[in-house]
Amino acid sequence: MEYQSTRNDNIVVNSLEAVLMGLSPDGGLFLPKDFDKIKFDWQEVMGLPTVEMAAKIMGALLPEFEDMPGLCQKAYKGKFETEDLTPVVKAGKNRVAELFRGPTSAFKDVALSMLPQLICAAKKQLGKDEKTLILTATSGDTGKAALEGFHDIPGIGIIVFYPDGGVSQVQRLQMVTQEGANVKVCAIRGNFDDAQTGVKNVFAKAEAEKVFEGTGIALSSANSINIGRLAPQLTYYFKAYSDLLARGEIKAGEKLDFAVPTGNFGDILAGYFAKTLGLPVGKLICASNANNVLFDFLTTGHYDRKRPFIKTTSPSMDILVSSNLERMLYLACGDAARVAGWMKDLSEKGCYDVDEDTLSKLKETFFAAYASDETAAETIKKVFEKEGYLMDTHTAVAWNATEQYRTATGSDAPIAVLSTASPYKFPQAVLSAIAEKGEALPQDEFEMMERLSEKTGVAIPKNLAGLKSRKVLHTDCIEPGEIFNYVMQKSREI
Repeated sequence: MEYQSTRNDNIVVNSLEAVLMGLSPDGGLFLPKDFDKIKFDWQEVMGLPTVEMAAKIMGALLPEFEDMPGLCQKAYKGKFETEDLTPVVKAGKNRVAELFRGPTSAFKDVALSMLPQLICAAKKQLGKDEKTLILTATSGDTGKAALEGFHDIPGIGIIVFYPDGGVSQVQRLQMVTQEGANVKVCAIRGNFDDAQTGVKNVFAKAEAEKVFEGTGIALSSANSINIGRLAPQLTYYFKAYSDLLARGEIKAGEKLDFAVPTGNFGDILAGYFAKTLGLPVGKLICASNANNVLFDFLTTGHYDRKRPFIKTTSPSMDILVSSNLERMLYLACGDAARVAGWMKDLSEKGCYDVDEDTLSKLKETFFAAYASDETAAETIKKVFEKEGYLMDTHTAVAWNATEQYRTATGSDAPIAVLSTASPYKFPQAVLSAIAEKGEALPQDEFEMMERLSEKTGVAIPKNLAGLKSRKVLHTDCIEPGEIFNYVMQKSREI
């Protein structure tokens, strides 16, 4: 299958090359050249075991990979709490797809358990023997999930950058205690957008100046700019639909709405990909926190990152530059030159405006909403008290978005809320939300976990419970402008 850049129709590679490269040489993102012509019968995967379902879906998107069923088995077997990978539970009117049942308690595990298998397979099939250096920016969850997937894999090194003070204590400890001879973790004195821009600039400079030429090193990415990171995420949309179909909660062909907490637009874009492959997806409810740049854009067509950056209790969504939106823009307008122009404006001016036709096409599928920290906390408390279901802050933002959607549309149909993280990854915010008025709370996040478990009866995930006693191995902290030099130095050490 041919993949092309979102910024230049003439840059074309196959799926193996797209996964291995991560980012197009022109800074664009790879998309299937004839996405809407992919032949896939969604009904054939209904009822299949999740790993088998994943293999068929990814096989359709990445057809050059020779043994997708085998790769999926290696990626998922025995690594998740359940063979379902992403179980769907009922909570009031909503259905909650629990995407956090993997080894790092975040939805990124679904994709980042798979990506290392895809990269290793692509290297083998293409006869590439150089070291692959994975560069990743994280707003909290991608980092640990990537480190978990790539550590100690021969022929691969990985460097993760995260915003200093911009992740929860639990998220930070998950990363800085990571073992592995091939890993480096570094804090950035800035926000996620600074880290993400810095990583993209490394790719651009490396391509322009050929800095790795002759070194035996090739760059790639574990962020959702990599199509190999995005493709596995389609599975849980199909899985949620299959579960509700099997339980008789929807009928075959009936459209199912999904509420998705998102900052970088990758998770919700996977839902659009699933819809393009034929899954009866209704509205995709784009749920933002106070950094509501996506809400403003999907409402007005004006994208503006020139606004105050707000640190919230849902830090994985604290993003002002949503990289994967670029793919959606291309799918909506079909014009690489226009997309390149918008991205140029975003880089140089900090904003861009899409035309009415493009905005209209986006509104056909997406409904935008946002919630403040206070609203998210109220939602956590209300849902726990009324439904007995405990959720994290990001999921609470998505849950509140479903309420806004129902108010706006009058719909009473089932909505699948994508729950992206365990509540124990953000114990301070979650415990504060459900605590009694005036209740004295512990100051340590691990003591907060214990209190939260005592109050709710929800078990602490094993991978998080022992974090406090693990040794900190990574203490580097740099300015955003130092990312390129840091990569050049550490590429020789891992």
